[in-house]
Amino acid sequence: MSDSNDNYVLEISGVNKTFGGLKALSGINLKVREGSTHAIIGPNGAGKSTLLNTCIAKLVPDSGSIIFAGRDLTDGMTPHGINQLGVSRVFQTPEIFPELSLLHNVMIPAFAKRDGFFKFNLFEWLRDEKQLEGEAMHYLDNLGLSGSAEVHAGSLSRGDKRRLELAMCLIQHPKLLLLDEPTAGMSRHDTNRTIDLLKEIKEGGMTKIIIEHDMHVVFSLADRISVLAQGAIIAEDEPEAIKGHPRVREAYLGSAEI
Repeated sequence: MSDSNDNYVLEISGVNKTFGGLKALSGINLKVREGSTHAIIGPNGAGKSTLLNTCIAKLVPDSGSIIFAGRDLTDGMTPHGINQLGVSRVFQTPEIFPELSLLHNVMIPAFAKRDGFFKFNLFEWLRDEKQLEGEAMHYLDNLGLSGSAEVHAGSLSRGDKRRLELAMCLIQHPKLLLLDEPTAGMSRHDTNRTIDLLKEIKEGGMTKIIIEHDMHVVFSLADRISVLAQGAIIAEDEPEAIKGHPRVREAYLGSAEI
């Protein structure tokens, strides 16, 4: 039974998703506290990315509800509409504008979040360019990318593309940030830098859901951890309790990383 004083920013209830004969998600129930970092871990193919995709209307679940900001995100919402509500997503494969500079990659979502892609106005862009440029450089600098601000994004390494996409999300000031393997492809130095930045964001009150295979990242950031296996949540608890959970060890085939 949950505490009536808990303030949940996201409530997932009875979510199911089937692809052909494969049950990708099976009766998922998950509540995420406002301002927390909630990690979702599990073996490859467990349904982790599928679950995040249902939260941004990239996939529509067969049944169940996903409530954010008083709205059911499964009830006819579009990805753009969900983003306007305050949900941003970092994908497994970075979604960037490869022919544009890093600086413009970060500026575009900030402008679009404020006015909407379909209300883009060149004169307003030029008027606000300096303000947006300063904010974009702030996030690039925090992620160690300011020295490459004028470089075309397509030339970056995979790890740097992930950091760029994170900056593109952060400049939108989301209420809920969904992170799908945010440190994949990064060096340990860059991973630790990203951890430090995400810790600072936590202090600012932003809620985060993170999918990550690197247990160093998970246990450095998570307030609570849900474990998925074969499309179902098999365990959920605070990090220290998850480390010794027998079903979690079994799901990871006895991995010493847990």
